[in-house]
Amino acid sequence: MKTVKTKPLCLSPRSWLPALIVPFFLVNMALAQGYPERPVRFIVGLPPGGGVDFIARVLAQKLTEEWSQPVVVENRAGANQIIATELVAKSKPDGLTVLIVNPAYTVNPTFYPKLPYNTLSDFDPVTLLAQYPFLLIAHPALPTRNIKELISVAKGRPGELSYGSSGIGSAPHLGMELFKTMTGVSIVHVPYKGAGPAVTDLVSGEVQVMLLNLSPVRGLLQSGRLRALAVASAARSSSLPNVPTASESGLRDFNYFGWYGMVLPVATPRAIRAKLHADVVKTLRTQDVRERLSVENTEPVGNTPEEFADFLQKEIAKFAAVIKKTGIKVH
Repeated sequence: MKTVKTKPLCLSPRSWLPALIVPFFLVNMALAQGYPERPVRFIVGLPPGGGVDFIARVLAQKLTEEWSQPVVVENRAGANQIIATELVAKSKPDGLTVLIVNPAYTVNPTFYPKLPYNTLSDFDPVTLLAQYPFLLIAHPALPTRNIKELISVAKGRPGELSYGSSGIGSAPHLGMELFKTMTGVSIVHVPYKGAGPAVTDLVSGEVQVMLLNLSPVRGLLQSGRLRALAVASAARSSSLPNVPTASESGLRDFNYFGWYGMVLPVATPRAIRAKLHADVVKTLRTQDVRERLSVENTEPVGNTPEEFADFLQKEIAKFAAVIKKTGIKVH
């Protein structure tokens, strides 16, 4: 019998890649269409009642209605939110365990070099949920009505003035240290266990200055028991239209604001992340959610995962520079 010689079968990538890519694409589409098939957990690294918890619960309520699946907020407080962050980092990447973050997420890599997770490589950013302006606030007995006067008084009384914060390493603490490095003033830091006790001492005059969100001091500003000197972010607050920004007051590069974001465990299917992102952004844009956030002087954002990833990298670098320059250490 005559043997017929055949050439070895050689398939080019052009011939076999589509056979792999198309099923993979279809599987991901199917995952997204069915998401979520089970209850979703929003993990918050702080106790109930704060800003992170508030926005998590607002979104959880609306998404429960949207998905017809329960969205449960779990408060896993402790270790400057590291406990909650590690929990999510080690969770199954199925989109059912979501971490709600704030500036502590980008501060911790500098304060704690040996974290049990990698802030950038162990998570998939979803979106910057919302942001809110910080206000530079003073006790009315201090002879200052704007940033320029505060700088002048502080330089004339070095080390005599003090400012309160909600704790070492908190966003208000780091923001005031940034203010000090930019202006060259010497104001003593007095840390408290939360914003409540700090505000109490600011009202009594035990400390003279604080960097704060509007929510806990709205009534105190209206009654004149405290005075707003400036909005620390780039734009004026719609709630306090007559209070100038730091830039308008001569401190051009002092653009400091608080924020909330959402991340997933790394390797979460892209289609699931895209579905979560789309539904969250849609929710943030509803009139109901916008109105509820405005009560807390908070503006919804809802940017892309890529934009949020870039934002997180810049925030980590910004805080690292402040901490290195000031030598702040957590105990």
